Parts: sequence; structure tokens; C-alpha cells
Amino acid sequence: MSSLRHNEARAPEGRDAYLDAARDCILDVGWRRTTLTEVARRAGVSRMTIYRTWADMPQLLADLMTREWGTVVAESLAEEDADAPTVERLVGDIVTTIQRLRENELFVRIVELDPELLLPYLLSRRGRSQDGILELTVRAIRDGQAEGTVRAGNPDAMARAMLLAAHGFVLSAHTMVDDRVAGEELDAELALALTRSLQP
Repeated sequence: MSSLRHNEARAPEGRDAYLDAARDCILDVGWRRTTLTEVARRAGVSRMTIYRTWADMPQLLADLMTREWGTVVAESLAEEDADAPTVERLVGDIVTTIQRLRENELFVRIVELDPELLLPYLLSRRGRSQDGILELTVRAIRDGQAEGTVRAGNPDAMARAMLLAAHGFVLSAHTMVDDRVAGEELDAELALALTRSLQP
């Protein structure tokens, strides 16, 4: 499960600096008040330098989110136990990624101030990060099927069903936490459900 973790590593250093400036802007004032002009100012470059890379803020945001969520996935994969059984490793990667997304400061800020930015990726289309996660998940499912530790089935459909379940745990898990159910218990239930859905 490695392709997503290197996607942004190949980006030019200047481009990463511009994305860092955009990230800082969004954390400070939110998406609506962030402009390409302000990103340029924070990055210490001319406005035209930014405009040569992104025509508008939605394009910049898409690249920023791809980099940010790709980093979250890479950090989760870095924690995996390479010697663990395939199903345990895959489920651990998914649950850890969900936990890291819920704690990611950019994700939290977007949910707090500009949650509508996430709606297209939930209601209309998949984003690059979602496709990257699906690619990694499909590959792991196929590996498990080849070794006999994952049940038969369409790996693409299985991976997409798992991603749909993950969406709810990223965005709505807090609505199910109270004095009767802790967040850790919900994550344990997710891990159990995913494990049983994969086992032969």
C-alpha cells in the first residue's frame, strides 16, 4: 500500500511552499476569506506566480486536500505492522486513517467553518484522495484473496463499501459519542465489522 504516500513527494518545492501558505491562511481565517492574493503574500511571491499554478482557489484547494489527506494516509501506513496478517493490517490502516483524519487540524477547521467544501466529495463525485485510497484498498483485498485470507468477491465493490463506511466514521462518529458510548468503542466496532466483512 504505497502509491499514495509518494504522490506529493514529487511536487516541486515552491509548489509545496505555496500550499503551506494556503494551509496557514485557511487555518487562520477559513476558506471563504482566503484569496490567491493572500496566499501569494504569505508565500512571499507575486500574485502572478500563484496564478500561473492555480487559476482559482477551488483548484488550489483540491491540490491542498489531495496533499493533506495523502499525508494522513502515508502516516497511517507508516505505523502498520508489516508482519501482521493481511486483513488485520488493512483494517488497522483504515481505522488509523479515520482517527488521524478526525484529528487533522485542516480537516477540523474545514468542518467547523466551511463544511460545504466536503459535500461534492460525498454527494457528487470522488476526489483524487478517495481514488488513491480505493486503489490501495483494492490492491490489499486482491492480495488477501490470492493468499486465501480475504473472502471471494469483487475487490472494487468491497473497497468502495468500506470507504462508504469510513465516511460516516470520519464525519459523524462524534454524533454517536456520549456517556453511554465512547469513541474508542465505536472504532473497535468498526474494526470488528470490517474484519468480519473481509474474512472468508
